[in-house]
Order: sequence, then C-alpha cells, then structure tokens
Amino acid sequence: MSLPERLLRVVVDGSAVLFVMLLEGDYEPSPAQWVRDQVEAYERSGGQEANTLRDTGLPVVVVTTRGNKSRKLRKYPVMRVEHGGQYALVASKGGAPSHPVWYFNLKAAPTEVTIQDGPEPFLVTVRESEGPERDEWWARAVQAYPPYAEYQERTDRRIPVFVATRVGSPEK
Repeated sequence: MSLPERLLRVVVDGSAVLFVMLLEGDYEPSPAQWVRDQVEAYERSGGQEANTLRDTGLPVVVVTTRGNKSRKLRKYPVMRVEHGGQYALVASKGGAPSHPVWYFNLKAAPTEVTIQDGPEPFLVTVRESEGPERDEWWARAVQAYPPYAEYQERTDRRIPVFVATRVGSPEK
C-alpha cells in the first residue's frame, strides 16, 4: 500500500477532518495455521469470507496489534462484540490460566491497534475496562459468545475486557 492509501480521512463532529495513519511495520503471522488461514482469507475477501469463528457461525473481527517485544504487527481473529460503535476485546484464551499474548500487546501499545470489521481496517485506541463498565461489556460479550461464561469458570483470573474506540469517534 502506498503512503496516500495508508492515510485515512476521518470526519469528526461533522466538520473537522483528522488524518490518521494505519499501522506500518513487518507482519509476523501467527504460529497457529488456522489463525494464519483465517486472517488471510478475511483480509483477502474484505471480510466476506472467514468472518465467523470456525464452525460456530458467530462473527469475528481481525485485530492487529504491535508485538510488545518484537514490535512486529500481529493479527488475530477475535469475537465481534460491538456496541455503539465501540468494540470489546475479550482476553479469554479459552479460560486458560494465563492471558493471551495479545493482551500484553494491547497493554504495551494501546494506540497502535486496528480492527477490521468488514472491508477496511480502522485505527482504534484501547483501554482495559474496570468496575461497572467492565461488567456491562462482559454481559455484552457473553451474549455475543456464550462460551465466555464457561471460560471464566475454568480460570482463577478475571478475564480482561478491553474497550476499543475508533480514532476520531467520541468515547461513549
């Protein structure tokens, strides 16, 4: 992609214009073949293919982060939990005792994240939710993907929920 294609024009409050740059850098595909295949098919098709989690029929988005150690771009299919233009990113790792690697990427670089929910990725900022806000997003996440409740029962850690807000959008 050339530089002009990497610049996104975002209209803020109906009049102000903000230009943002999508993430640049070397992409390091996931070591998991199914993740590599899903991300490639999703991106190639503009979200028309590979847009659900395996055989569940439940929608996913592709999240791109910057590796907290390697600084390389990493991409992950994540369950689509959207509300009011914001997204929840649930660091469940299937209820494993440790956080997924991308949790640490989000913590280290919360302004270097994109989400692709359809044909084009967009830049977001993320923050880990807490208290009542986290509870609201957790309920939305479980509604979108019921196995999250079971994942929480499997682990002693409280599964983190990040809120992703599109750059140029007011926070809700």
